[in-house]
Amino acid sequence: SYYISFIVATVSLVLTAMAAFAFSRFRFRGRRLGLLSLLAVQIFPQFLAFVAIFLILDQMGDVFPAIGLDTHPGLMLVYLGGASGINTFLIKGFMDSVPESLDESARVDGASPWTIFWRIILPLTRPALVVIFIITFVYVFNEFILARTLLTSVEQQTYIVGLQTYSTADYASKWGQLAAGAMIGSVPIVLTFLIFQRGIVSGLTQGAVKG
Repeated sequence: SYYISFIVATVSLVLTAMAAFAFSRFRFRGRRLGLLSLLAVQIFPQFLAFVAIFLILDQMGDVFPAIGLDTHPGLMLVYLGGASGINTFLIKGFMDSVPESLDESARVDGASPWTIFWRIILPLTRPALVVIFIITFVYVFNEFILARTLLTSVEQQTYIVGLQTYSTADYASKWGQLAAGAMIGSVPIVLTFLIFQRGIVSGLTQGAVKG
């Protein structure tokens, strides 16, 4: 569960940060339609797509077994698709608050769009990026329905699915074991927050000084 959550949160943050930078700073045909499409997709609940996702992964497994049904990479692809839209909107809102005069000054000095994104935008939006990383990590770590549906074997199940299966085994609710497992499962989340909380504080200080 930890490595699935960490990989999904990291890849999602990288992809959505680049997408948000493009929507925030570039002007191109289809930009408004793309933003509206991302917003429209988020309106529909995920429950509507469960059957379709299950069948797609089942068929993909016949061609690419590594990303098919009952595989961790397949589950991670589903998570990445679900988190990209809302995260792009959130990051774009923070990038819009960064003055474009900083971009213009960097262009005068010969900076490329990639340099502006990497050296100016990312440091100033670091607190938002860290918060979104933690939110995505916690969501994926605690997500139950997709993991229970797409991971069919016991060996592939995530922490939350295994905890539910164990606590309801033998036709009885093991409340003591469930509480103990929940406490143990919260340790990775707490450690992740303690590790990345420095990024929030340092990013706020650095952004205030540069702004």
